[in-house]
Amino acid sequence: MGWDKAKFEHLGLWVPVLAVLLGACRAHPIPDSSPLLQFGGQVRQRYLYTDDAQETEAHLEIRADGTVVGTARQSPESLLELKALKPGVIQILGVKTSRFLCQGPEGRLYGSLHFDPQACSFRELLLEDGYNIYQSEALGLPLRLPPHRSSNWDLAPRGPARFLPLPGFLPAPLEPPGILAPEPPDVGSSDPLSMVGPSHGRSPSYTS
Repeated sequence: MGWDKAKFEHLGLWVPVLAVLLGACRAHPIPDSSPLLQFGGQVRQRYLYTDDAQETEAHLEIRADGTVVGTARQSPESLLELKALKPGVIQILGVKTSRFLCQGPEGRLYGSLHFDPQACSFRELLLEDGYNIYQSEALGLPLRLPPHRSSNWDLAPRGPARFLPLPGFLPAPLEPPGILAPEPPDVGSSDPLSMVGPSHGRSPSYTS
C-alpha cells in the first residue's frame, strides 16, 4: 500500500511539467509545411516567352531606356530575375538593365530603376501546361506585350496572355567533338518542357 502511494506521488510531480509542455505546444504551433508558402524571397532567372495568338511571338525584353518590347530571340536584355515578394506575388527585374518591370494605369509596361510596390508587383498564376499568367497586383490588369509593330495597349478585349518561363542559362562552354549540346525547349510543342511523365504537374517556374 505504501509503495502504491509513493508511485502516485511520484507521478503527480510530472503533472505540472506536462502541463507546461502542452501549453508551449499550443503557444507555438507547427509552421504550415505547404510548399506553396515556401517561395518568399525565392529568386529565379527566366526568359518570359509568349505566343498567345496575339500577333506576338516573342520574349519579354526590358531595355536600358525603360521601354518594354518583345524580341524573337533570347537576349541579355530579355533575361529576367523573378523574385517572390509573398506567396503568389513577384517582382520582375531585368538582369542586364537593372530595371523593374512595371505597369501604368492604362496597362502600358515600362522599366523603372526604382521599385514601386503599386506599379511593379505582379500576381503569378501557374497553369497546368507549364505556362503562367501575370497581372498587376494593385490594378488587376493583365501583363501582355502589344501586337508586333503596334503601340496599342488596349488590354480589355483580349484578356491575359500566357507566358512560358524558360530557364535562364549561362553561356554554354564549347562541347568536345562528338558530344551534342542539349536541345532548347520546343516552344511550338504542346508539351514544350517535357512535363508529361514522372514530373507531370510540376511547374517549370520553380525548376532549376
